[in-house]
Amino acid sequence: MRTCEEPRPPNGQSPIALAAGQSEYGFAEKVVEGMFIVVNSITIKIHSKAFHASFELWQLQGYSVNPSWQQSDLRLTRITDPQRGEVLTFKELTWQTLRIEADATDNGDQDPVTTPLRLITNQGRIQISLKRRTKDCNVVASKLMFLLDDLLWVLTDSQLKAMMKYAESLSEAMEKSAQQRKSLAPESVQVTPPAPSAQQSWAQPFGGSPSPSSIGQYFDKHDMKESSYHLLISRLDLHICDDSHAREAGALKHGMLGGAIQLTFRRMAFDYYPFHRAGDACKHWVRYSEAMETRGQWAKKLVSEFQSKSEKL
Repeated sequence: MRTCEEPRPPNGQSPIALAAGQSEYGFAEKVVEGMFIVVNSITIKIHSKAFHASFELWQLQGYSVNPSWQQSDLRLTRITDPQRGEVLTFKELTWQTLRIEADATDNGDQDPVTTPLRLITNQGRIQISLKRRTKDCNVVASKLMFLLDDLLWVLTDSQLKAMMKYAESLSEAMEKSAQQRKSLAPESVQVTPPAPSAQQSWAQPFGGSPSPSSIGQYFDKHDMKESSYHLLISRLDLHICDDSHAREAGALKHGMLGGAIQLTFRRMAFDYYPFHRAGDACKHWVRYSEAMETRGQWAKKLVSEFQSKSEKL
C-alpha cells in the first residue's frame, strides 16, 4: 500500500453486485458475506514519503456474527428493513499475533539516524458493523471497534519522537481524506423503499415472518446513527526509556545518567465520530453520560450564536 498525496474518488457500487449482474443487495452479497476466511499469515507493507511500515498478522480469521457478536446461523447475521431500504451486517476479525514496524525512508524529512518503531501484540479482534442501502449496496454508516487485551510497549525517547514525526507526516493526507468524506456525507439520511423483488424473500430473519413494526424496532436497536471508530485496550503498560547508547558520551561529560518512566492504563478507550456535527445529540454514543448532555447544551448555544452572527453579516 502507498499513501496518496490527494484522496482517490469513492469506489462506487459494490463490485460483487456488478459482477453478479445486479444493482441491489441480493444473493451474491449474502454468499460472499457468509464466507469463513482463515489466513495463516499476512503481511501488509505501507510506503509513505516520510516512512515505510509493515503489519504482520498470524492466524487471521474473518467471519460473520450476530448483533451480539456471536457465531450463529448466517440468517441471523444480517438485519434488513424493507421500509428503510437498508441492511445491517456484522463481521469480526481475530488474530493470534500482530507485529507493527515503522522506519524512516531515505528521502524523508527524518533525522539521518533513526530507531525503528516496533510493536508486538498478542490476541486481538476487530468488530465491524456496516449499514448499507439495499438498492445500490452503498455504505451509509459503519462502526469499527479495535479491541486489544494486555499490551506491553517499550519505547525509547528517540522512538517516541519518530512516532510523532510519522503521525505528522500522515496528518495532511488524513485531513484531506476527512474533508472528502465530509463533503460527500449526506445532510440527512433519506432512504426510499426499494421496488419489490424476489430478493426480499431473503430479508426476513430466521424463524418466522415478523411484522414490519417488530423489524423496525429490532433494526433501531442495533442501528448505527453515524460512522464511528473505536479503540479499547484492557491494559496498557507503556515504558519510555532514555536512549542512552546514542548520547552516552554527552551524558558522561555532563555527569547525567539515563532514566525511564512507566505508565499503566486500564480500560483505555478512544472514540472518534468523524461526521458528528456540533450541537447534534450524543445519546447514541458508546460511552454516553450525563456530562455529555451538559456539553451538548453548551455546544448548541455556541452554534446558535455563530449562526446569528453569520446572518447579521
